[in-house]
Amino acid sequence: MELIDTHCHIQSIGSSQGETITRQLWAKDSTITVDNVIERARKANVNRLIVVGCDPTDSQLAVQSVQNRQGCFAAIGIHPHETKLYKDKNWQSGFESLIAAKKVVAIGECGLDYYYLHSPKEDQIKLLRFQIELALSASLPIVFHVRDAFSDFWPIFDSYSSIRGVLHSYTDNRDNLNKALARDLYIGVNGIVTFMKDSTKRELFNEVPLERILLETDAPYLTPVPYRGKVNEPRNIALIASFLADLRQTELAEIASITTNSACNLFGLEK
Repeated sequence: MELIDTHCHIQSIGSSQGETITRQLWAKDSTITVDNVIERARKANVNRLIVVGCDPTDSQLAVQSVQNRQGCFAAIGIHPHETKLYKDKNWQSGFESLIAAKKVVAIGECGLDYYYLHSPKEDQIKLLRFQIELALSASLPIVFHVRDAFSDFWPIFDSYSSIRGVLHSYTDNRDNLNKALARDLYIGVNGIVTFMKDSTKRELFNEVPLERILLETDAPYLTPVPYRGKVNEPRNIALIASFLADLRQTELAEIASITTNSACNLFGLEK
C-alpha cells in the first residue's frame, strides 16, 4: 500500500529563511529534521511528498529540499496572504526560473483568501492570474488556495482554458464543490475532516467521487485527531486515509490505491 502527501511544507524545518509562521511551528519540536520526518512518513507507507512553496524564497527552499531526496517533489507558488509583498516585478524572473528545476511538478499554492484579507483583493487577483498563466505556459497543474472568495475565483478560473489542479484544503459548501467537480478539479482532503464540527460539511467528503480526492496534511498545520495540539507530519496521511475509509465505509487499500493514482495523474508522477 502506498500513500502520497500532496501538500506539505517540510522545507521550512530548521531553516532561517522562508515563511515565518511555518518555521516557528516546526521549531516547537527541536527533534524534527527534514530527513527524520521523511523516514517516519515512509514507515507509515507515505512514500511520496509534494513540498509546497508560499513565496519566492520559500519556493526556492522547496525546490532545493527535494533535489536529493527520493520521492519528494516541489510546487512553487505565492500564497494569497503574501501577495501584497510582491507588487513589483523584480522577483518575477527568479521565480519563473524555478520552473526549469528538476522535480517541480506544480504551481502553488496560490489563490484568493478573503477570510483574513492579509493582502488587498486586487493584489491577490493580480498574482493569481500571473500564476495561472505561468502554469499554463509550462503545462503544470495548480494547487489552489481559495477561502471565502469563490465569487471572484470562478470568473477568473473560467477566463482560462485547460487548467488542471486541486482545491487545497476544501471546506466550502456543496454548490462550490459541484462547480469544482464540473471543472474537473481535484479536492484536497486533510486533517480538518477528522475534527470538523459541521457534520453536513463532513458528509460532503462522503459524496466526492473517490477518484477526485487527493490526500494532504498541510504539515505542520491541521494535525488530525487524535494528535490535535501536536506538530503535524506527512506520516499522518495514514490517519486521514483511515478516517476517510471509515466515513465512506470502504477499504483503506481502496482509498490508498485510488488517491495515489489520482496524485500521479495530476502531478505527472510515475505509477
